[in-house]
Amino acid sequence: MSRLFRDVEGGPLCPQGSVVCIGAFDGLHLGHRVLVRHAVARARELRLPSVALSFEPLPREFFGTGAPPARLTPPRARIEGLRALGIDVVGLLRFNAALASMPPDAFVRNVIAQRLRAREVWVGPGFRFGHDRTGDLETLQRLGAECGFTAGAVDPVSLDGERVSSTRVRHALSSGDFETTARLLGRPYSVQGRVVHGNRLGHTLGYPTANLRFHSKRPPVSGIFAAMVHGIDDKAWPSVVSVGTRPTVGGTEPLLEAHLFDFDGDLYGRRIDVEIKAKLRDEETFRDLPTMVAQMHRDAMQARALLDDLPRQACA
Repeated sequence: MSRLFRDVEGGPLCPQGSVVCIGAFDGLHLGHRVLVRHAVARARELRLPSVALSFEPLPREFFGTGAPPARLTPPRARIEGLRALGIDVVGLLRFNAALASMPPDAFVRNVIAQRLRAREVWVGPGFRFGHDRTGDLETLQRLGAECGFTAGAVDPVSLDGERVSSTRVRHALSSGDFETTARLLGRPYSVQGRVVHGNRLGHTLGYPTANLRFHSKRPPVSGIFAAMVHGIDDKAWPSVVSVGTRPTVGGTEPLLEAHLFDFDGDLYGRRIDVEIKAKLRDEETFRDLPTMVAQMHRDAMQARALLDDLPRQACA
């Protein structure tokens, strides 16, 4: 069974040794998958546990320099995705002031060597770590020679002549290009989460919704979308989805609201997976509620028609 740990300090987690891969893993795109699968394969060859080492919050979010990048994958989905790729131990280290100021050699000795007893460490292209990002692959290799592990980097993964990266995924999403997004991720883009209570305005207006929060993370999409919602029963439910702050009703927090066509039931507390298929329009501010409801009717009709036209397998 896969294990999760959050702390830098503590006793050995893999006394017999491990194979470690390190990265942000936001989105778990094709490049991440190559890195993780390589580490898992090496761990199986050596009959050792595989470890994926990452951080929460992401370093750029912690430092808060400029607008933080939109988050592609919330923590739980990141953990579940790594486990699905065969990882035995997930380290989602708490990125705080102490970890941010830790020199590369201390990080290697305390976490990689002592806690994980690494035999091999694998990273992606351009990997940097430690205080002021002063550590790199060469640092890992030098310290590994002292601590008893080897370190290497996997080759970058390219698609259409350009390296696959989380930045490129975010750009495709912000452009509404879900076909390219799916190719970069190796799967359709979706938002996962537990349904929470809203203000029930949608129910009052005739459009009850299942609501997902982003918990202070900036979503990579905004607007109105056609989507398929998974996790309710054996079928995927065609839906119209809004992602935004709901400015017409004075909202400020980003929220995903999914109206499931022809669904009658209580979804509060359920974990669902909202697979976004196409963007219909940007979020707007309406002069009054009747105008907004009229647009909601048009959005629902457009989403139904679009989803009905998609190949059956694309909505399964």
